[in-house]
Amino acid sequence: MTKEQSSRGGEISRRGFLRRAAASAAAGVAAPWIVPASALGRGGRPAPSERVTMAFIGTSNQGTNDLRGFLGDARVQVVAVCDCNREGPGYWSGTVRGAEPARRTVDEHYSRRSRSGSHKGCGVTWDHREILARRDIDAVEIATPDHWHAILVVEAARAGKDIFCQKPLSLAIAEGRAMSDAVARYGCVFQCGSQRRSDFNCRRACELVRNGRIGRLHTVRCGLPGGTPDYGRTARFTKPEPVPEGFHYDRWLGPAPWAPFCRGRVGVNFRWVLDYSGGQLTDWGGHHPDVAQWGMGTERTGPVEVRNARGTFADGPLYNTATDYHFECVYANGVRLIISNRQRGGTTFEGTEGWVSADHGRHDAHPKSILTSRIGPDEIHLYKSDHHFRNFIDCVLSRSECAAPVEVAHRSITLAHLGNIALLLGRDLTWDPVAERFGGDGEANRLLDRAYRLPWRR
Repeated sequence: MTKEQSSRGGEISRRGFLRRAAASAAAGVAAPWIVPASALGRGGRPAPSERVTMAFIGTSNQGTNDLRGFLGDARVQVVAVCDCNREGPGYWSGTVRGAEPARRTVDEHYSRRSRSGSHKGCGVTWDHREILARRDIDAVEIATPDHWHAILVVEAARAGKDIFCQKPLSLAIAEGRAMSDAVARYGCVFQCGSQRRSDFNCRRACELVRNGRIGRLHTVRCGLPGGTPDYGRTARFTKPEPVPEGFHYDRWLGPAPWAPFCRGRVGVNFRWVLDYSGGQLTDWGGHHPDVAQWGMGTERTGPVEVRNARGTFADGPLYNTATDYHFECVYANGVRLIISNRQRGGTTFEGTEGWVSADHGRHDAHPKSILTSRIGPDEIHLYKSDHHFRNFIDCVLSRSECAAPVEVAHRSITLAHLGNIALLLGRDLTWDPVAERFGGDGEANRLLDRAYRLPWRR
């Protein structure tokens, strides 16, 4: 198979087809096709060979925000959206979201840019399998609740799609391993929505640490939010009620255990139920602990122990994730990573000669002179990305690794999962980051994966 042949079924790829057409036209060679001006990128638009067709699976909450971000890239053509909810309230800031609002967003965006002032080219469905079966789709974003991520990523990789998956990557450590293995097996380009990988302040702090500007690193502190919403105790949100029209609730549950519909379970609220997510710990575990691993240089490994886990879990009637938590990850080199909702927000690296901290939009240090230190050409320079969405499209076109690749995302969210397991068991744990198993602890190892409700599997 030549380089111009697609790995997706062995056909000549769309981009390869257009590259050959352009080359033949430039050489004056007769070709069995006509190359229109738009195919060569004239008229101010990227050529089709440099455009990426995308579909969005999960268009509520973060999915809608990301959709708008990708629409701002002229190289992207959004062709389909998918959500189990046709249209309804219960999302961020009381907004109405779902598949139909997302479709309207897409069509209105392209209508404003078309000569006719009209666009009706965005498909809409509630069944992700229709999206993955479409051969005209290059890439998908997955922004569903966490309990769906593993199935969708594995199926999308198998279908030959490049993947942008929102954080947190997984709901269980074994899921993350399956996702990383599938992406590697099928050769997909993958970006996790850990946007701090494309933040200057976080990258700068990590480079300072990796180049020894704070001396020998000994402690890293990650401050994450805690708590659950107060309305989780009100009957209005927790009382079972009929499923709203247009909401495919059984599909929304998917691999999770069956449970009656209530407003406090869906929309933005899935985050507080362990069957669907891991609370603030996993929600923010895709951010600050990810930066910690970046600065420590442990992006593709992990700790050897989890110690001093203590916390409090919400006691229902519906929500049951950790509201207050603290645990420490100890690495083979002795560095201690503290993850807690009682720490200063963001990531702080402490060394023998000072400290440096970072979060989205800010960084700080002591002494202040650390911040003005120049990183020389022969020192460590970390992956540079200044825009997470653009970086993904860049890599889809170049077939390069993204700023937040799947294996790195898996290793980062593993820290949050280790913490939740230690909190649930209430004891210290020994961890093998190579085998990804707890040493001689059957009870803990049973929490590495989760059972799926039939017929779903990954």
